[in-house]
This record gives sequence, structure tokens and C-alpha cells, in this order.
Amino acid sequence: MTAPEQGPPHEGRPVQRVPTGSGGQYAYLITGHAEAREVFMDPRLSKDTVRFFADRPSNRALHPAFTRNMLASDPPAHTRHRRVATPLFTTGRVRELRPYITHVVDELMTTWRPGAQIDLVAELAVPLPVTVICELLGVPEPDRTALAAWSHDLFDATDTARIDAASHRIGDYLTHLLDTASPAANPLLRACEEGGLDRSETVSLAALLLVAGHETTTHLLGNAVLALLQHPEASDRLRRAPDRIPGALDELLRFDSPVSVATFRHSTEDLRVGGVDIPAGFPVLIAPGAANRDPAAFPDPQRLDLDRDATAHLAFGHGIHRCPGAPLARAEAEIALRALLTRFPDIRLTLPTDSLTWRRTRLTHGLAALPVTLA
Repeated sequence: MTAPEQGPPHEGRPVQRVPTGSGGQYAYLITGHAEAREVFMDPRLSKDTVRFFADRPSNRALHPAFTRNMLASDPPAHTRHRRVATPLFTTGRVRELRPYITHVVDELMTTWRPGAQIDLVAELAVPLPVTVICELLGVPEPDRTALAAWSHDLFDATDTARIDAASHRIGDYLTHLLDTASPAANPLLRACEEGGLDRSETVSLAALLLVAGHETTTHLLGNAVLALLQHPEASDRLRRAPDRIPGALDELLRFDSPVSVATFRHSTEDLRVGGVDIPAGFPVLIAPGAANRDPAAFPDPQRLDLDRDATAHLAFGHGIHRCPGAPLARAEAEIALRALLTRFPDIRLTLPTDSLTWRRTRLTHGLAALPVTLA
């Protein structure tokens, strides 16, 4: 299976009308960097999925936690949720978490030995962010593997029934967890109560943080390691100067974004983007992976260049819906890459690059597995 498209805007067209399925339905796909930034900020594009589908028949049966959350709402509802979520991931809060993240990385690598062959996705990229976000949410250790599996199913691109079932497993589990938790012992529950969120809103925020808090970070880690293994000069450079890893993350995020297509938006008014008229009432899809390869924004975009100023990348989104967990994702990636590069300086791919498999998902871009030989 080949990787999902992460290249520059198709044929130089930053805005395209694309089919979305049978029945002649279509949406507008934004692949240009400037156009994506513009659309991310445009209040005429709504994220209220309930509003969009209110008069459109659907056979989907997602748990309400996934249809009415922070990513599927507009201000003022979005503002209330964001006000609760943001303090959980401030730079200061993440700084406090760094010793715990380091401990988790050390524990995951404790049995690794030079010469061993491992799947870096299964043994590092998945368990690290799952462990950290579950710790923040107060999920007991015995339940974390099941939650990770349900979250994996939630991103399946081939089976909507499987997606819907996974959403209910996660929503029902988190409802029970929060109903039986003490606010004094659960920072999220305490923050939600102080922020005035009711129980259904608290469950929806917990579900969003659980899924978004590890799925994209898993792909960030896998994609970044693959990029470095494919560019040994960049890998050697960071190995010799690991303090440069935080600065290199922007280019690694730009080069191979963990998000192919941002979550759902629709136009509430007629608008014009990139010279294309978008009528009211149509889905608008933003493709950060393609926008991050737009040569108008990043010259020679197919080249990994650690000296490039890539801070304008859109891997975490832009505007009011920019990922609040970005500081945590960056910290996890930095700590994991530092440990990997310094402990195993000659790590190498076990398989040829064209033999690697990529997950089939609707929104994200990441490896199903990354077999490597430690050295």
C-alpha cells in the first residue's frame, strides 16, 4: 500500500472541487498554504457538524461525545471548551510532565538491545502518547490497551460500522470513568467543573483529548523517525547536537505531516478562496499535508532541510482550532527522538522503504509499522 498523498497542490491548483462519494456529491479541497491559512481563520466556515447534517439523512451512529465536541463546534460553545482544555497543555504544565514522559520512554526502551529488530510504531510511537494521555485523564493502566485499540478503530477508513462501534466503546467507558472519579484526583474533571461544563460536555472533551492526544503524536513519531532514517545526514546532525531536536521538529512536521485532512468544515455563506467560488452549504476540506508541501510557501518542499524556517507549517492547524495539545506532542517527540538517536546511533530500517505499509485512515497520515534494527 502506498502512502496517502502528501505532495504539493495538485497541478498548481490550491482549491479544487472534488467528489465525496456516490450521488454526485462534492466538496472543496484546499491544498495551497496561503489558502489553507485563510480558510482556517474564516468564521464563515463552520465546524458544527450537527448543524450541517440536521436536514441530511445519515445512517451513521456515532456516540454523542464525537458529534458534539470542541472540534465539532463554533464559538461560543467552542470557546467554553477551549478555555478548559488549553490550561492542561500550557508550556509550564508540559514542563512539569517532562520527567514523567522521560520515565515512560526509559521504561519502553529498557529491554531494547543493539542488534534487536523491533517495530518502532508498536513499541514506542503507540504506547508513549497513549500512556501519557491516559495518565492525564486518570485511566487505570489495565484499561489503556483497550482504549488504544478502540481509538485505532475510530480512524479506520474502510468500515463505518466499526468506527461507530468504537466511538460508543470509548464514550461509554469515559462516561463511567468520569462518573466514578473524584474531582480532587482527576485534573480534567476538576477543570471541567470549574469551567462550567456539564457531564456530557466533559465526556466529549475527554474523548477528544484521548483520541487527538495520542493518534497524531503516534504518526508524528513514526513519520519523523522514518524521515531521519531516509536522511542520514540530518540524523547524524541531530545525534551530534541533540539540543537541536526541538528546532528540527517544525521541519519534520512540515515534511511529513501526521494530519492529511483537517476535521470537517462547511461553508455558511458564499465565499471565494484562491480564485474559486465556494457556495454556501458545502463541505470544505483543508489538507495540511499538501499545504506543507506548497512550493509557494516552502521552496523545494520535497527536501528535508533542518535549516529551513518551517514555523509556519500547518501540521497543528491554525487559528482558534489549532491543536491545544501541540506543546505536549512536541515534548513527547523531542524526548523520544533524543533517547533513540543517542542510545542507538546506527539504527536502520529493516525493510526497504517501498515495503513499508501505511494506515488507511480518513484524516491522518502514518505508518502501520516501522521495522528497524537497533545498533
